[in-house]
Amino acid sequence: MTVRFRFIVLWAALLINVAFPLQAQDPLRFEKEVEELTSGDKSLNKKDIILFTGSSSIRMWSDMQSYFPGHNIVNRGFGGSETNDLLFYFDKIILPYKPKQIFIYEGDNDLNSGKSAAEILASSDILIELIRKNVSEEVQVFFISPKPSIARWHLKAKYENYNQQLKMWTAKQKYVTFIDVWTPLLDQRGTVMKDIFLEDGLHLNKKGYAIWAKVIGKFIR
Repeated sequence: MTVRFRFIVLWAALLINVAFPLQAQDPLRFEKEVEELTSGDKSLNKKDIILFTGSSSIRMWSDMQSYFPGHNIVNRGFGGSETNDLLFYFDKIILPYKPKQIFIYEGDNDLNSGKSAAEILASSDILIELIRKNVSEEVQVFFISPKPSIARWHLKAKYENYNQQLKMWTAKQKYVTFIDVWTPLLDQRGTVMKDIFLEDGLHLNKKGYAIWAKVIGKFIR
């Protein structure tokens, strides 16, 4: 099963890269991290899992469960992943959990690496197809918008364009919802808040995650 999934994903990614030329990164750079992340899955409570996955903004939300008491939250964010990386590890990061809800945060690193909205959404199309065919036709999937940050504020226009396209794309999908975490992280002047990040100006601190929890919590069932 794993080999077959990897073949399908790699073949699909190749088609995307032919249509949208880019400098692709090797997904195997995350192999050890993913293995460590999933190594204890046999003892995991797999009833009514609410799965969060995506890049480091999810991975570093280490106390996520405390924000959503009474729910079985599983955090499977990894590395500085991009959408194609999540595709590659679909059989390890999403499939085994049969979640009742899936929250995805990708696109931030894709945009920073130079990918276009069309490239990211092409990968997202494949991801949704894999979920529908192998997890559930009706599982709720939530795409969390790429956030604003101090470190990447120079890409503001590109992020805003992608978030708008992502919102329109999700509106055309069944059981897929867009969650806007861009707007809540802006101040009254429309500039990214300065006190919600770690020293790197990219990843959220506790105050930043509290804002995320308030927004995302409205969708958790």
